[in-house]
Amino acid sequence: MTGIVVVSGNPRPGSRTSALAIAVGEAFAARLGAPAPTVIEVGDLGAGLLTKGDEATAAAVAALIGADLLVVATPTYKGSYTGLLKVLLDQLPNQGLAGRTAVPVVTAGIAPQAAAAEALLRQLLGELGADVVRPGLPVVEADLPETAAIAQKYAAAADL
Repeated sequence: MTGIVVVSGNPRPGSRTSALAIAVGEAFAARLGAPAPTVIEVGDLGAGLLTKGDEATAAAVAALIGADLLVVATPTYKGSYTGLLKVLLDQLPNQGLAGRTAVPVVTAGIAPQAAAAEALLRQLLGELGADVVRPGLPVVEADLPETAAIAQKYAAAADL
């Protein structure tokens, strides 16, 4: 394992979803003896996501393609992942995540919403060729104060 990349699809950098994703990435790094994860806050890319040749977006795409393990997180927006995350992932070539392991992490107000959005994110990551860890990690917002414990428990039990 050489590289873990955490992607937070929340429009607000530093969000609770981002904190959860980073904690999950760090827990996997500790479990696997890997370096600290690279973190991509998609909200920081701003309008560059829509600008051809944007260097920051190109670097984010290269990090995704070069990762061994991806932790891809999003809050639930209208029953699914954020459009911002989708815009970034749309920049990947066909099967651009082939050979990569991906962990979908989703936060939502209620459990059924989180589970449904996690299934959609898992499907998207699989469409891009990733080997998607099952189960992913759907988390209800009320549980987010326990982020560290949730991340540790999940990373310890995940079948990579």
